[in-house]
Amino acid sequence: MKPRSIVVDLFGGYLRYRGGAAPLRDLVALLEKFGVGASTARVTMSRLKKEGWLDTRPGTDGREVVYALNEHSWQVLDEGRERIFSDPRTSWDGWWHMVIYYVPETARSAREELRKELAWLGFGPLAASTWISPHDRLTRVEEKFAHEPDVRLDLLRARSKGLPADRDMAERCWDLGSLNSDYLTFLERYRAELPRYRSGRVGPDEALVERIELFREWRKFPFRDPALPLELLPARWLGHDAYQLFTEVSELLRPAAERAIDEATGTRRDDAAARPAVPRTATTDAPDISASLA
Repeated sequence: MKPRSIVVDLFGGYLRYRGGAAPLRDLVALLEKFGVGASTARVTMSRLKKEGWLDTRPGTDGREVVYALNEHSWQVLDEGRERIFSDPRTSWDGWWHMVIYYVPETARSAREELRKELAWLGFGPLAASTWISPHDRLTRVEEKFAHEPDVRLDLLRARSKGLPADRDMAERCWDLGSLNSDYLTFLERYRAELPRYRSGRVGPDEALVERIELFREWRKFPFRDPALPLELLPARWLGHDAYQLFTEVSELLRPAAERAIDEATGTRRDDAAARPAVPRTATTDAPDISASLA
């Protein structure tokens, strides 16, 4: 696991419930549990601040630096949590939500950002410059790129001639066979560990490391799985079973993992401390969520 990714998960899964801030010495101690040395930890924290992920302030003694989530990173973490922990089972009214875009060749970076955002929101490429989703997230796309001069969007709603056509479009937009195969791999790996996790004999540090690894493995799926309604999924779909296993393992490991955070930081979890993020704005320059959570 990359140190940067570990820090993001520590803030997103634990430190946000402890005020969203931690002294550098505590962060170094936490990263040591993952085999990250002190010098690498300090460099990682400095880079995250430079990238706009975190702010810093003096500690209570006036010397120790404290790293804290800022408005942008609260928003990014909330968006990521929404996708990662949301139940993929959804209902559908039969309407497709379509984005047709035009981005000039001179603005390739803007086009790549648009494609990443569309994939993150659960859209799939039906044809060149045409992406569709069964979920109504057109407003979020419009808000995100409203002030991007190189991006022109046509946002539409449409219905097909029937369910067979809908299923055909879903198969063309997403590689559901490969995704299902990867869900099977995930299920096989963590089902084998369930007896150990259920026994309650996993120590705090081990639970923390394994829970962060669980998050790393699971969050690959929201980038690829559009959470299609049941009508559009292939037979013997494993995504829902994988989600249930993910949530069970996460909860089994959580108490011991929280103790590891408690011991390293001298704090206790307080859900009220995880204040909501500021409302989404089209002009935010927050870090790219897809890059942040990859």
